[in-house]
Amino acid sequence: MGPHTYSFTHFGSLGIQLTWFAYFLSLYITTDFKPCITFFYRYENQYHFATLYDRNRRIPLFSAYILSPGGGPRPKNTKWMIEPRLVSDKVNTGMVYQKHPDQNVKNSQAVSEDYKHSGYSRGHLTPSGHQQTKENKEATFTLTNIVPQMEKFNSGPWNTLENEMAERFKVCTSKMYVITEVIPYESNEPKINDRVTVPEYLWTAYCCPTFEAGCTYAAVGRNYPNSKDDILEENTKHGHDLKEMSLEDLEKILQKRLKMPEVRLFKK
Repeated sequence: MGPHTYSFTHFGSLGIQLTWFAYFLSLYITTDFKPCITFFYRYENQYHFATLYDRNRRIPLFSAYILSPGGGPRPKNTKWMIEPRLVSDKVNTGMVYQKHPDQNVKNSQAVSEDYKHSGYSRGHLTPSGHQQTKENKEATFTLTNIVPQMEKFNSGPWNTLENEMAERFKVCTSKMYVITEVIPYESNEPKINDRVTVPEYLWTAYCCPTFEAGCTYAAVGRNYPNSKDDILEENTKHGHDLKEMSLEDLEKILQKRLKMPEVRLFKK
């Protein structure tokens, strides 16, 4: 898979059309995770969510999961874990905490040291608050599920959106499927510690099949306050704008930005 690695941890029956990720993938395009089975790993012997990880940028490009908030507290004193399988697929260990990761780990992924004094917070693509059990929540504290987010965006409009998604789940009588992804800069991508790429935007789309309106919920948020307004018009003083929209409108934005003939996020 070149620099990109699929990590599967509770993908369920989410119908993503993975073919549109041709913008990111360089060697192989597939409609499922089966060809990448050697890269699958678990936390506490369970699958929790799915991630497409970019080892060149050292950030996840997207995460897919089933939203099922348990209402419990955020895990306390949780240590940020790394993924040994990104170093070698011969390693049988799942995500683990390493106080002093060696250079092989650093070459394959971000480490906690990258984020220290960076000015960026660790932003979950799969948030712990959207997970059911203590183990589910802890599994989100892996650095392969984290992107650099500006604090005012992470704790502000993006956090508000995540809370609203959890509230909407309460009236969903089926499983709620979520995709959250970054939109990289088109050029001159900034990096923290000259290693970890900072995304320009984040978006999410979520579907409850039993909602009368169907899979219509989506949103795009501006991570960098001084970005061009080609995706979002600047409406707030702090610049971290977020806009909810229909799934179709989000697909049109991605189609234009990624220069793809068609973008379809959910099956049917």
